[in-house]
Amino acid sequence: MSDIEGIYEDLEADVSLEEFREAVEAKVEQMGGLADDETAAMLIAHELGESEVNGVADIEPGMEEAKFVAKVLKIGELRTFERDGEDEDGRVVNVEVADETGSVRAAFWDELAQAAVDELDEGQVLKIKGRPKEGFSGVEISVDDVEPDDDTDIDVQLADTYTIESLSLGLSDVNLVGLVLDTGSIRTFDRDDGSEGRVANITLGDATGRVRVTLWDEQADVVDEFEAGDTVEVVDGYVRDRDGALELHVGNRGAVEAVDEDIEYVPESTAIESLELGETTDIAGVVRSADPKRTFDRDDGSEGQVRNVRVQDATGDIRVAMWGEKADIDLGPGDEVAFADVEIKDGWQDDLEASAGWRSTVTVLGGADGAGSAGDEDGAGSADTGLSAFTDADDGDAESAEAADTDSTAGETETTVPSDGESIEFTGVVVQAGDPVVLDNGEKTMSVETSADVGLGEEVTARGQVRDGRLEADDVF
Repeated sequence: MSDIEGIYEDLEADVSLEEFREAVEAKVEQMGGLADDETAAMLIAHELGESEVNGVADIEPGMEEAKFVAKVLKIGELRTFERDGEDEDGRVVNVEVADETGSVRAAFWDELAQAAVDELDEGQVLKIKGRPKEGFSGVEISVDDVEPDDDTDIDVQLADTYTIESLSLGLSDVNLVGLVLDTGSIRTFDRDDGSEGRVANITLGDATGRVRVTLWDEQADVVDEFEAGDTVEVVDGYVRDRDGALELHVGNRGAVEAVDEDIEYVPESTAIESLELGETTDIAGVVRSADPKRTFDRDDGSEGQVRNVRVQDATGDIRVAMWGEKADIDLGPGDEVAFADVEIKDGWQDDLEASAGWRSTVTVLGGADGAGSAGDEDGAGSADTGLSAFTDADDGDAESAEAADTDSTAGETETTVPSDGESIEFTGVVVQAGDPVVLDNGEKTMSVETSADVGLGEEVTARGQVRDGRLEADDVF
């Protein structure tokens, strides 16, 4: 056995010995005699080995060639186009293929395009060799060679309508029905060609999870037509990656439409007592108190806004800072709410606090009067999500949870108007740090005369006597 044959025997690649010999001869000629047959054979074997990928997810645009096995999910329409300087039209068919690691669009050209239309079937498994490139909706493969593989079984389900859990990077022509959890505003940007683009986001949920949906240009305009609790269908979306998370994008080929369908969304959340600094996670609970919205000036001269709410579950409570548009969400004591993708940070006096920024989702699951939102018209939201347990701190209502931090006298001041000379204790968040200090406990505000140094957003307790409707504080802590 020659050295070339020995190297070929160790090679796990789908090429014949004759093709391998031809490639070795070409490599020797290319290198101008700097490599003998054995060295050239080793170089060719290395190149062939690098083109083999373990799965669709490993395919990258920088590869010269990729070889993989995948199942046909969807076969597109045959399209023709004019080539410069040629009389004969070109032909192309886009075929969606996938394995257990992901999916990718494969472009079949000319003779292969016609063969794809005539001979391919959805569900068929193929051996594909092609050149990866960056396409409009992610990585695409320009197919050079393809053949059926009847011996390989790929566990990928064919679906006309996807669930959120079944989305994978590279999927296109995605139809998905989901519950609107959150909506954003339309933003504009300048493209490289000088035109103005528009983009907006909504967050959808179903029984399998949630996903952020990015709407481009004309589709961005529909964001104003929907609100949390609506059920919509995404038509012809495509899946892309953003900061390690999958997003569903909708361009001018796609659409988002309202549909009459019941979709269950059950948020998964982390217990507040087990939250850790620096993690990004989901929490849910009942609103104990809600501060007024505050505005501030950013370094770039623009105006920002934030609103703090305190949320409690069965294990504890935490302050949540809602930034930007989220500060406008109507939340009040007793509302059941789920926060997704919040960042846990250092808060006041080393307490942890949650930050709900642009990537976060805020979903009101039920109101203080028992009426649900986010698809829960009959008020069954707390039963469906298990959030009713969050109000069981002592005797099963939001007042008992609030009273856990104060004594019986403080509890009475929340429902009665204190009289002059009465000694009270009032706990609230500082919404004005001046003279007087103004505290807000989510149900009422209290003006406090004190020399104590307090800052906006701090939760403090003032103890003293009421004079002319103000609390003259002997102690602030």
